[in-house]
Amino acid sequence: MTAAAEAPDLVRLEAVSKRFGTAPPALDAVSGHIRGGEITGLVGPDGAGKTTLIRLMTGLMQADGGRLEVLGFDTGREAARIQRAIGYMPQRFGLYEDLSVAENLRLYADLRGLPKPERPAVFDQLLTFTDLKRFTSRLAGRLSGGMKQKLGLACALLRKPRLLLLDEPSVGVDPISRRDLWAMVDDLTKEGIGVVWSTAYLDEAEACDRVLLLNQGKLLFAGPPADLTARVAGRVFKLAGGNGQRRRVLAAALDRDGVVDGVVQGDAVRLVLAPAEDEAALARQVAGEGHRIQPAEPRFEDAFVDLLGGGPGGRSALADAATPLPMEDTAPVIEARGLTKRFGDFTAAEDITFAIPRGQIFGLLGPNGAGKSTTFKMLCGLLKPTAGEGRVAGFDLRHAGAKARNRLGYMAQKFSLYGDLSVAQNLAFFAGVYGLSRRRRRERSQLMVEIFDLGPHLSMSAKDLPLGLKQRLALACAVLHEPEALFLDEPTSGVDPITRREFWSHINGLVEKGVTVLVTTHFMDEAEYCDRISLIYRGHSIALGSPDELKAQVAGPAAPDPTMEDAFVALVRRSEAAVAA
Repeated sequence: MTAAAEAPDLVRLEAVSKRFGTAPPALDAVSGHIRGGEITGLVGPDGAGKTTLIRLMTGLMQADGGRLEVLGFDTGREAARIQRAIGYMPQRFGLYEDLSVAENLRLYADLRGLPKPERPAVFDQLLTFTDLKRFTSRLAGRLSGGMKQKLGLACALLRKPRLLLLDEPSVGVDPISRRDLWAMVDDLTKEGIGVVWSTAYLDEAEACDRVLLLNQGKLLFAGPPADLTARVAGRVFKLAGGNGQRRRVLAAALDRDGVVDGVVQGDAVRLVLAPAEDEAALARQVAGEGHRIQPAEPRFEDAFVDLLGGGPGGRSALADAATPLPMEDTAPVIEARGLTKRFGDFTAAEDITFAIPRGQIFGLLGPNGAGKSTTFKMLCGLLKPTAGEGRVAGFDLRHAGAKARNRLGYMAQKFSLYGDLSVAQNLAFFAGVYGLSRRRRRERSQLMVEIFDLGPHLSMSAKDLPLGLKQRLALACAVLHEPEALFLDEPTSGVDPITRREFWSHINGLVEKGVTVLVTTHFMDEAEYCDRISLIYRGHSIALGSPDELKAQVAGPAAPDPTMEDAFVALVRRSEAAVAA
């Protein structure tokens, strides 16, 4: 028996419920426990109830039903005692962006009552632990996303807690910073600290000792993640050799009986099949001629989608309604020619060059602050380059920006529609911005309402929509005018896996109709959906190729079959080593 297994429960949940107004319960009779010396993953999409449960554990809110004990204290009667003994990092950590790293630490030391004689040693230990010693004088607002999270973690650890509650600490953080955070938190558990790590990233669930899996306020699973993953053992296969038709193959497979879920994975298609007497025979039947079939290791996300009843199918009504674009046109639809952007003495992006032909998905990847967002904004006309040029649909963004913008659709990382306008008003506004005639405006808006099931929500303010519906509305507004090029900036961050699959079925279908897509993402499985990727680091493109080509560059005896995340990290480390040499 491990030390963690022998450790007492730090948190006990017995049928805990919480409701806000007349909405469905945010938490519905959730039971479970959290131990010391372990990382417990609180896993689920936005709206699952994760933040509500963490706030109940802190004593900042009270449950409507059930019983909740933290460190042996009742959260209803002894909240102050709990708050003195725990560390808590909220989802939107309250750093003071106009204060430096050192000033933030001093402020939170005051708030946590850390005695002044102890501060120098504690600050030194935490700055070493988080690798922030070099940045003590930098303003928090000028830190990268990963560095902000590390500073938030340091502030939560000023007084060493018995229980550390982290509410989505890795959201919007690149894979390298995520790995750093995981390593730091893993070290804490070795000291017996219990950690709750809330996340919408299902690959992170696999790194936890135990998980509480939530969806729409209900607890779907509690236990070691491998126990849930075992649910789909023997039912996951990869189909390779589809002659470049992987999106078409996936769409056809998802509409067949016996296929529970599927995604593009590099040059292959990954499928989860329903239980059958002979899953391998079913895989061969689904694949048809011309494919190589091999079993694949199941993932936690495979099991979660299976638990939810499977994915949404492969047909896209949006793509079915789209006007096909001429695939024989070989001119690049999106093109970067030596794009460079300087802010004073700082070069955010330098000499970025690539061309994207019609009907391809191109990914911009990179750590936080690497320059990918700057490149993205230059290419969609939101930022003027210092040098070089960007072209969309043949139009130079410097001289014909308005014409270029009318040929592209844009979906921002942070919900960029007008929150105070209703769903119907947002559709009408964007139809007007794109210059659609009155008749065309009416036809396209009605089509978007039907395709994205927006009818019941037309009078709701956009800011009040659940995240999944916000993303549907954002995509609907971006494609109202049938653009040739679609710019997607972190389009599925935080949404549930079913909504993610629905979203990508639309994108894959549009690409088959000739739409060209430029996408940024921190989901490495989504990077696998791209035809090609540019990996940007320190303002330069350090790698360019297909997902399988990038993975092949880092494959070796130690990692014969690397993941996309392995490739991302290894290529960045290789670039750092080359610069240091």
